[in-house]
Amino acid sequence: MRTIVQRHAGSRDGRRAAGQLESEVLAALWAADGPLNPAQVLEAIGSDVAYVTVLSTLIRLHERGTVERDKHGRAHVYRPVRSRAETAATDMRAMLDGGGDHEQVLTRFLDMLPVADQDTLRSLVRRRKSTPR
Repeated sequence: MRTIVQRHAGSRDGRRAAGQLESEVLAALWAADGPLNPAQVLEAIGSDVAYVTVLSTLIRLHERGTVERDKHGRAHVYRPVRSRAETAATDMRAMLDGGGDHEQVLTRFLDMLPVADQDTLRSLVRRRKSTPR
C-alpha cells in the first residue's frame, strides 16, 4: 500500500494541525478499494503515528457517524459513510451557512475559481434549472 499523505508541510514542530489526522485517515479510507483495519490505515498515512492514535481517531470518527465499522476477525474494519464529494459539499454548505451574506460569499467563491470550474458551475446550474425536481 502506498503512503497517501506526506508529512506535515508548514508545521514548525512536525505536529499535525487540529483535525489533520482525521483528514488523513479519511483520505486513506476514501482512496482504498474497500474497508481498512487500523493497521492498514496506519500504513497508508505513514508510520510516525502510533497505532493507538490511529485507532482512537477511527473510534472518534465512528462515534460521530463519519465512518462505519464492521467486525472482521478480532478487529474492526472501517469505511467512510459519505464519499469525498458528499463530504466536501456538506462542508461547503456549512461554510456558506456560517458566512453571513450568501450572495457575497458565493461571489467571492466564484471569483476564486479557475475559468474552467466557473464554466462547469454555470453548466450545472443551467442543467439544474431545466430539470424538474
